Amino acid sequence: MKIAFIGDIVGRPGREMIKKHLSHLKEHYGIDFVIANYENASHGFGLTPKNCNELFSYGIDVMTGGNHTWDKKEIVPLLDSHNLLRPANYPEGVPGEGYKIFEVGAESLAVVNLMGHYGMPYVDNVFRCASSLVESLHLKGVKNIFIDFHAEATSEKRAMLMLLQGKVSGIIGTHTHVGSDDFQITKGTAYLTDMGLSGCRDNVIGMDAKQPLNQFLTGLKGHFDIPKKCKKILQMAVIEIEDGKAKSGLKLKVFDDERIIKTEAWIEE
Repeated sequence: MKIAFIGDIVGRPGREMIKKHLSHLKEHYGIDFVIANYENASHGFGLTPKNCNELFSYGIDVMTGGNHTWDKKEIVPLLDSHNLLRPANYPEGVPGEGYKIFEVGAESLAVVNLMGHYGMPYVDNVFRCASSLVESLHLKGVKNIFIDFHAEATSEKRAMLMLLQGKVSGIIGTHTHVGSDDFQITKGTAYLTDMGLSGCRDNVIGMDAKQPLNQFLTGLKGHFDIPKKCKKILQMAVIEIEDGKAKSGLKLKVFDDERIIKTEAWIEE
């Protein structure tokens, strides 16, 4: 099977790029299943019902969250009615689910959402949660497992690869909005420290630069806004999986000026 993953969708610019490009990218690359991170999809903070339905209508199959999952309170009922995930290592009793199993053709695919610790809300130990969850999926006979690891620290993301390499099909990081250049496949696990945002690319992590710069210069916090006009990008990974192992990986950077930059994952035996 071929799966695609889109990192943090940031506001209307990110949604517009998905609307414009996702359909033909799915057809061109023979993609069977699309995963995307929703936590910044509604003006940069959380997800509204309107934007949720909009994104699913463009061909996304399941969406993952993170620390901004709860920013729009309307999301709580959507966690039950739609294919939306929140990090699996939130404490017991929190609404929603941290993973779902889907049938893709004749195969099962588990999509897992996890959240790191550095700079994040209080959650259960992500490494213990990941180990236990992957083990339980293996006991259920699920070999194809993809993880969106929503974390700030690159060390946490790299450590997750060391913990789960050879046991899951893919681990791709989200949250920083800044794409990394370390797409690799090791022991059958596709790994990328951060997918990078889909949205505005000529500012500060998808937001208008004025307030972030003021905060850096003065120390005074304020509300971040998404620019009304900006240059845009869609960043997406395509992973080919066979019997639970990643066989190839391709990172796509699709620009609003029609440029496409492709980077193949390197393979470590």
